[in-house]
Amino acid sequence: MRTVDGRVAGRRGQETRQKLLDCLSEMLSSSPYRDVKVIDVARRAGTSPATFYQYFPDVEGAVLELAETMAGESGSLSELVEGRSWSGRAGWQTAQELVDGFLEFWRKNDAILRVVDLGAAEGDKRFSKIRLKVLNAVEASLAEAVSELQAKGRIDKDVNPGAVAGSLVAMLAAVASHQKGFSSWGVKQAEIKPNLALLVHLGVTGRKPTK
Repeated sequence: MRTVDGRVAGRRGQETRQKLLDCLSEMLSSSPYRDVKVIDVARRAGTSPATFYQYFPDVEGAVLELAETMAGESGSLSELVEGRSWSGRAGWQTAQELVDGFLEFWRKNDAILRVVDLGAAEGDKRFSKIRLKVLNAVEASLAEAVSELQAKGRIDKDVNPGAVAGSLVAMLAAVASHQKGFSSWGVKQAEIKPNLALLVHLGVTGRKPTK
């Protein structure tokens, strides 16, 4: 772990750096990204702006650190699909666990994902790369699952596995980022998961699940 000027940070320095990141993460949960200032993060962490600048060039640099860490943890999402069965009741369980894990990951990282989406929408390639890394963790595994079913003759040969997987992941991300908004449509939170899982199962297998 190094400081901005290349020095190796000691144990206390690493603890200070992590505290700054933790405080920034908390602030992003309650404040718009553009409104977060270095002096506010430093004050919340009980240190000074000068200390902040020892570890990060600016707020955006610290946000990218948080985003990179989050993206690194997204690898666990692929485990919800890799090697899992899409046949019978096991297939329905796979769809449910994928939806549950995906929505939970989004809830856990909601604040930083909102910033990543904003940066990607504005054309910032750094944020776009991070967003793709998160989504690719699931897309590649889903595409492989569709290809395997296709090879077994259970899915039409004209189906494009990548297109199906990409569409399903885009749907999952859109729903995950809009979870709180469903109430305005009269949809209860408890109703989201099973219906989303149904769509995922239909998308992957082309069939209704066996429950």
